[in-house]
Amino acid sequence: MSIDPALRASAETVAAPESAAALTTGEPAPMLGRETSILEFNRRVLAQALRHDVPLLERLRYICIVSSNIDEFFEVRFADYLEASRLPNAGVTDADVQAITAEAHRLIDEQYAAFNDQLTPLLKRAGIVILNHAERDRAQREWVEQFFQKQVRPLLVPIGLDPSHPFPLVANKALNFIVRLGGKDAFGRENTIAIVKVPRVLPRVIRLPQALAPGKQAFVLLTSVIRAHLAELFPGREVTTFSQFRVTRDSDLEVDEDDVKNLRQALRSGLSSRHFGQAIRLEVVSTCPPELSEFLLEQFELPQAALYQVNGPVNLVRLNQLIDQVVEPSGDRHAAPALRFAPHEGAWPDKRLPRDQSIFAGLRRGDVLLHHPFESFDPVVQFLRESVNDPAVLAIKQTIYRTGSESPLMDLLIEAARRGKEVMVVVELKARFDEEANINWAERLEAVGAQVVYGVVGLKTHAKLLLVTRREFSASGATAAHPNATARLRRYAHLSTGNYNPKTARLYTDVSYLTADTDLTADVDAVFQQLACLGKMKPLRQILQAPFTMHRRLIHCIDRVADAARGGQPARIIVKINALTDPLLIAALVRAGQAGADIDLIVRSACVLRPGVPGLSDRIRVRSVVGRFLEHSRVMYFRWGTGDDDEVLYLSSADWMSRNMMRRIEVAWPVRDARLRQRVIDECLVPYLHDRRDAWLLNSDGSFARIGSNGVSAQQALIKRFQPLAHAPAAPPGG
Repeated sequence: MSIDPALRASAETVAAPESAAALTTGEPAPMLGRETSILEFNRRVLAQALRHDVPLLERLRYICIVSSNIDEFFEVRFADYLEASRLPNAGVTDADVQAITAEAHRLIDEQYAAFNDQLTPLLKRAGIVILNHAERDRAQREWVEQFFQKQVRPLLVPIGLDPSHPFPLVANKALNFIVRLGGKDAFGRENTIAIVKVPRVLPRVIRLPQALAPGKQAFVLLTSVIRAHLAELFPGREVTTFSQFRVTRDSDLEVDEDDVKNLRQALRSGLSSRHFGQAIRLEVVSTCPPELSEFLLEQFELPQAALYQVNGPVNLVRLNQLIDQVVEPSGDRHAAPALRFAPHEGAWPDKRLPRDQSIFAGLRRGDVLLHHPFESFDPVVQFLRESVNDPAVLAIKQTIYRTGSESPLMDLLIEAARRGKEVMVVVELKARFDEEANINWAERLEAVGAQVVYGVVGLKTHAKLLLVTRREFSASGATAAHPNATARLRRYAHLSTGNYNPKTARLYTDVSYLTADTDLTADVDAVFQQLACLGKMKPLRQILQAPFTMHRRLIHCIDRVADAARGGQPARIIVKINALTDPLLIAALVRAGQAGADIDLIVRSACVLRPGVPGLSDRIRVRSVVGRFLEHSRVMYFRWGTGDDDEVLYLSSADWMSRNMMRRIEVAWPVRDARLRQRVIDECLVPYLHDRRDAWLLNSDGSFARIGSNGVSAQQALIKRFQPLAHAPAAPPGG
């Protein structure tokens, strides 16, 4: 099958960044609120904690995930929302802010109700208990006392407030106690308020020795340990009231890129101040006396609506530490599940990339597609490892967005530079909450001679690309020393919908694409050249690139489907992405639906398109899948007729958001191999459209309804499909 010529080139002329204003908007599309949509997504995640078919500790993990997601919502999205409400003509009113705040309060209340009313009794029934001071027996209290004196007390520095001891600067998400004291201090003064910071270096969840809790797995929270001994921190004073508290701050790291000479240095300088941005939310326990919560609101200059009184531990994210410490009934915490999901190991694609053969040889036979985590990420690591060890490989180029503080791929790039290969790495320094790790990797790479660039000012480099250039000879077995050898340079590439992070590749669904296709690898090389030299480039052959051509081309594809529908031809759109918020793409989808196209959208998180509105979006269906793995792959399928040339399928690094289309370096590439294209359809689209266990349907009022609970799960079906391959024995060398 050949791709339509109008879609082959990335631009008819030398590409220039697209302008949203230059694209036709058409009839206004029905829209939902983005903030509400994000909170609705977290409500779907929370629903996983209430499912009886999910193992108990995994249900608790979903509670922790919701807490982490809500933290980031306040740190980034709600902080921006508040800022917009203060600007004229930004379209955000005080009533909008109040509505989102009320919805956040409801979601957090639901989260704690799930923890207290559902999970805590079930954990207790399973012999897993979190003991507060009143529940601890004498022996347990003595052990806690010893732990406090030896491990905790030496690290605590209570601060009594007075004019020479002002309210301390409290870091983002740092846990503290506020204490009201009776009596007078050592100097005869009646300062009544003290602050106790809970050290971050200490574990938040402590397991009691088995001998102290026979037949159970008993834990105490660090806050409970400190609470039981607060009075010891203030000798001669009476602790009258107290509460835990935590403040969430605006944590979006911003620098004026047009006004800095060295972005890396500017970001490193800004990292220290990130923890002390504008306060957004204050959390206290539900028993916190009003006078203390009001005092804290005044200190942080927050309104009453920003106060969140929680019925349980402040910061449930820390309960991940409990999950990690619980031992399975068999005695092996990694054994087949009573409390956790069954261990999953991705399959190695032996038929496409035999383990005893060179990956380069496999790619010369044809493109290879990997579906993570059902298939292993190891072939990608092996591709880079083989490139580092192969003397014929001359150059390696890679983009880095999120790779983690420990990364075998980054270690391999460093080794490649040490071996004298030409190594270029595009490190995105502004990858939110990964800035420090990326800065550290950039400095290590530069120290061994790698060429490191930081993308383009004002744009984030979000594309996931790896390019290897290898010297190859025409005759089999020929080398550079052979008198008749004819050498040429051949490129090999890896493109992905996900990050170069082996850990998240086990938890996120993503698609990797390994290729030696000359057109596609030439496009990848052109993108790297542009990121390095910032020059204009010739039209790309296959790749769509943001911010130059992707937005326009996607709208063009949607409009072609609409034209086919008007002409009575088959007209189909299926898009699987993480978020849909771009107004112009939404408007194009609505136009196509009005023309009669059949449209299914699989959107994991925020979706502001309102489906099912009669006469506007009644042919558009939106579903979200929330299961064991985080849905992360981006797949876009368009059909506008009956011929082989009347369909196109793209894989992409980009979600359908304005920021991805206009303010990021993103790529989308067509899957031209009919066999691989059908495989993407069969694995990434069809199962999710038939999911009756993990799927939710978006209603026209913005609410979601679970489609079913006893049907087929797309993720579980894919696990079963690849499981025999994951456990198949490796072929013997030469076999």
